[in-house]
Amino acid sequence: MKKSSKDAIALLKADHRQVEKWFKEFDKARVASRKKKLATQICGALRVHTTIEEEIFYPAFLAATKDLDLHHEAEVEHDGAKKLIATIESSGPEDEYYGARVTVLSEMIKHHVKEEEQPGGMFAEARKSEMDLAELGAQLAARKAELEAESDDDDMSPPPGGRKERSHVGRLMKGTR
Repeated sequence: MKKSSKDAIALLKADHRQVEKWFKEFDKARVASRKKKLATQICGALRVHTTIEEEIFYPAFLAATKDLDLHHEAEVEHDGAKKLIATIESSGPEDEYYGARVTVLSEMIKHHVKEEEQPGGMFAEARKSEMDLAELGAQLAARKAELEAESDDDDMSPPPGGRKERSHVGRLMKGTR
């Protein structure tokens, strides 16, 4: 497997910084179409990020540290975020609660990121453990690319029934890679 230029934590932190940037842009946006585009980018990126954490990073973290408390809290926070993401994706700026939902998602993610990145948080504990963060980084990067490619494929063809119901995350995210 090709070596990743980023270890697992650097890759996950880079995702955090990108989403934070988009949340700030969403707050400043005044045009509904821009808000929709940013919310779509945010939700798509968070869906990919939570998937790679849950499939690869969290199991490795739990195996290496046996820290059930940090692991379980992170998983529960992901569950809450995923529910809100689904609600945001199924609506749009015409929904009077749309902006509030994106704001609450931003607050949830800020809290989650702070807990992962703080001293004594999941990332600090992972660094102290025997985890091979370089190898995990390569695995995370590969899975992330796979999920983004799947998103690109999904966005190119309409679902059965002919109507496009999925977001254009893949196409929007191409400019961010």
